[in-house]
Amino acid sequence: MPGWRSTALAVALVLVPAAACAKPFVPPGDAVVLERLPEKGDPALAELKRMRAALMMSPRDLDSAAPVARRALDAARTLGDPRYLGQAQAALGPWWKGDDVPPVALLLRATLKQSQHDFAGSLVDLDRLLAVNPAMAQARLTRSTVSTVVGRYADARRDCAELAGKVAPIIVIGCEATPASLSGQAGPAYGALVQVLALPAAAGVREWALTLAAEIAARRGDVAAAERHFRDARALDPRDAYLKGAFADFLLDRDRPGEVLPLLRDDTRNDTLLLRLALAEQRLADQRERFAAHRADLAARFEAARRRGDSLHRREEARFRLAIEKNPQAALTLARDNWAVQREPADLRILIEAARASGNDDALKTASDWIAAHHLEDALIVAQRERSR
Repeated sequence: MPGWRSTALAVALVLVPAAACAKPFVPPGDAVVLERLPEKGDPALAELKRMRAALMMSPRDLDSAAPVARRALDAARTLGDPRYLGQAQAALGPWWKGDDVPPVALLLRATLKQSQHDFAGSLVDLDRLLAVNPAMAQARLTRSTVSTVVGRYADARRDCAELAGKVAPIIVIGCEATPASLSGQAGPAYGALVQVLALPAAAGVREWALTLAAEIAARRGDVAAAERHFRDARALDPRDAYLKGAFADFLLDRDRPGEVLPLLRDDTRNDTLLLRLALAEQRLADQRERFAAHRADLAARFEAARRRGDSLHRREEARFRLAIEKNPQAALTLARDNWAVQREPADLRILIEAARASGNDDALKTASDWIAAHHLEDALIVAQRERSR
C-alpha cells in the first residue's frame, strides 16, 4: 500500500477486487445475489455513482471529470478497492495520454499512476507539471511521496523543503518525516512530528501525521508511543484501509493476533487486509476453519491477478507465499520483483525474510547494502539482518 498516506492528502489538497475465482461462476438464476455494492450504505459512494452517471453525458468536461476522479481516488484509498482506481482512470480517459494536458488532469493522472504503482510514469507527469508550475504544492507533495517510495530520499526532501510557506507547517514536517526517518534521521524527524502534532490541524491532516508518527515510532522500537499514535489516528478515521493494515502489522509483530480479528473481520474484500486477517488466524487454534477458507480465497485472488497481468500486490503475495504457503523460493522471486519497483521498509523486510528462508546470500547482500547506504533505523529489520549474518 505504498504512498496512500500522502496520496490521500494530495487529493484533499487539490488491493482489491471482490473474491475472484480461478474459474468463472455462473449463477443458477436471476435471484442470486453476487455482491452487495458498498454505495448502498455509503452516501459518499452513492454520490460518486451519481457523479459518474452525470459525467457520461459530457465525458470531456474536465470540471465534471476532475471531481469524479478525486472521489474515486479517495474511495480506493478508504476501501482499499482498486476498482475505484479504474473509475478514476475512466473519468480521466480523454486526458490519459499525451503531453498537452491541463494541469488539473495531469496532477490527477500522476496521482493515479502512483496508486497503480507506475512510479516512473507518475514522476514523468509530475516533472512536466512542476517545470511549468514550480509553486504547485500538491505536485510537490505527490512527487516527494513517489520519490520516497522508490528510495530517492534526497529528492523527496528537496520537494518537502519547497513546500515551506505554501502549506501548513504540519504538512511540511509530515512530508519531510518519512524520507528523513528512512535515511538516518529518525529521531529528529519523529521529534519534529510530535511537536507539530501538538498544534491544531484538520482531522484528515492530523490522522495522516499521526499515522506517520506511529510508523516511525514503531521502526524506532518505541512500542508504547507507536500504539498511542495508531489509536489516536483510528479515533479520527476508523475506516481507513491503510491505517488498518499498518496497525494490524504492528499487532502481528507484537504477537497479538487476537486483536487483529475484530480490527479486520469486516474487510475481507480487501486483499491486503484479508492477508493480515489470515496471518492472524493462522496463529490461533480456534480459527483453523476460517484460516483455511481465507487461505484458499487468497490463493484464488492472487492467481486471478496473475492471469490479468496485475502486479499491484507483489509484496502481499510474497508474504502469502512465505508465511502461509511455506514456499520461500516463490516468495523470493516475488520479493525481488517487488524490490525492483518499490523500496519501502515493508518491501525490504519481505526481501530479507524470503532470502533468509531460501538461503539466498545475494538477496541478503542487496538488503544489507541498502540498510548500510541509507543508515536505516528500523529495529525489526536491523535485527533480521543481524540474524542473517
